[in-house]
Amino acid sequence: TLSAKEVGWAWYSGGWSLGLADGTRPPDEKRKVIYTRADGAPYFVPHHQPFNYQARFAPGTPDRAAHLKDGEDLLRDIDQGSLPAVTFYKPVGHLTEHPSYTDLISGDAHIDEVLGRLRRSPQWDGMVVIVTYDENGGFWDHVPPPRGPGSGDRFGPGSRIATVIVSPFARQGFVDKTSYDTTSILKFITRRFALEPLPGVRPQMGDLTSAFDFSQ
Repeated sequence: TLSAKEVGWAWYSGGWSLGLADGTRPPDEKRKVIYTRADGAPYFVPHHQPFNYQARFAPGTPDRAAHLKDGEDLLRDIDQGSLPAVTFYKPVGHLTEHPSYTDLISGDAHIDEVLGRLRRSPQWDGMVVIVTYDENGGFWDHVPPPRGPGSGDRFGPGSRIATVIVSPFARQGFVDKTSYDTTSILKFITRRFALEPLPGVRPQMGDLTSAFDFSQ
């Protein structure tokens, strides 16, 4: 794992600190941030915080303090050039472009803002940024997923989702037609830091390296 290899990493979440504070309210008191769609509320989504449900990252543990951080910490670390080697970021709920409680314009503007700060970061020259989503965002896709031998398990790789790579090492004007799935991001990290391969990932899916030219 990253921790075993002493590779720095963090999960930054928009609204994390607000959500933690909101969670301390008495059970009979209405939440003001968590799952709240009131005007101006950031709509913090607890189930979007995967590490929050693991005992290793329980409240009061050293790993929680070291690795689970707020979105404001992300912006500060970008500007200071102190991002860890592996950085995950989940925007606060009202900026995720999810149907019913947000909109595309706000989400796109936020992505543009964060990418702009990353490009101005002292760490930019060695950076790889992967922007992706957890679902396809629609009811239909005119391109069916690959089928047959080599396509994965009985369900196949699923619907396509948008993914954009922004990096000094990204191939310019390049549309990558390699078959990937969401674990391809983890496979890329695994290869970059020579980690032990994760169990359960589809070997047929690429590790994103086709999208890069690391000689440039």
